[in-house]
Amino acid sequence: MRIRKREVNVHLMINYTVMTILVIYLTVHSMLDIVDQITRATTHIRTQPPTGCNGRPEFCNRRYSNITHIATHDAPFVGVLPMENQNVDITTQLDAGIRFLQAQTHRNAFGKLSLCHTSCLMKDAGLLKDYLKVIRHWLDKHPHEVVTVLLTNGDHLNITEFDRSFRQSGIVPYAYIPHSDPNNNKWTLNSWPTLGQLIANNTRLVAFLDYGADQHQFPYLLNEFSYFWETPFDTLDPSFAQCKLDRPASLAGSPPDSDAVRQRMYIMNHFLDTKVLGMEVPDRRDASNTNAWRGKGSIGEQAGRCAGVWGKAPAAVLVDYFDRGEVFKAQGGLNGF
Repeated sequence: MRIRKREVNVHLMINYTVMTILVIYLTVHSMLDIVDQITRATTHIRTQPPTGCNGRPEFCNRRYSNITHIATHDAPFVGVLPMENQNVDITTQLDAGIRFLQAQTHRNAFGKLSLCHTSCLMKDAGLLKDYLKVIRHWLDKHPHEVVTVLLTNGDHLNITEFDRSFRQSGIVPYAYIPHSDPNNNKWTLNSWPTLGQLIANNTRLVAFLDYGADQHQFPYLLNEFSYFWETPFDTLDPSFAQCKLDRPASLAGSPPDSDAVRQRMYIMNHFLDTKVLGMEVPDRRDASNTNAWRGKGSIGEQAGRCAGVWGKAPAAVLVDYFDRGEVFKAQGGLNGF
């Protein structure tokens, strides 16, 4: 009995030690994130001056397909928790110069279409229609700006649910509608209008949906993968040492010189994850390095690698914590400024 009691005590001590280390680790990790967030909150985010088209006179005569945008990954998920990818809200992102917003959608417990991170139980940032209202109000006040919205359809919901949210927000009159269907093989990169034309026509919202779009039924909700392909996402490699064509699966293995690849823009996923207790979460602490313009694992390095493979710069670079690093310097460099 004494031996057994001693064994039990040893097991208890081991369990207690493991739990203590775990609690200390989580506490320290959380405190570091809180301190980091406080530091960011006290840092002034510069507002982009309202000049030209999307802040640059040169963009007015450039086609939409010939511009590289820094895009905020999971734009509405703001805060210090592991499932939150940005530090500031949508209006502040737009004021700072972000013109491409990406977000996940799911149906919440009340049956409403919401902005939810993986699951509405994990993170619910509110209804899609309210998110779109914020963007609409911003567009109302900024008549020389074009904003792109990319939504994921995580629950593979019917397109009518997205149309309902867009119409309830009042943003549909701003939506751009292509002059032809990209699936008829007549749509090319040169089919896109210039930013100046989008602004002149007041069609200053370009809206994409990753799955479930039906442009015959709702022509303003564009099928992402008819116009884009994407590199892999959720990488744990801080060097971003690849630039593969990951999605759509229908283009897997296509050579860079194939029409299906050449006549699409592409999105370069440049947000880094790290593992905490076996779970992948956004790497907040390395964001300044990840979002740098130059250097190992930087936006510039990966974009150069991609251009070497595919012969052109990405149309969008998806990043977490856009206010860290040099994302606008990178955007300027990739656009030749």
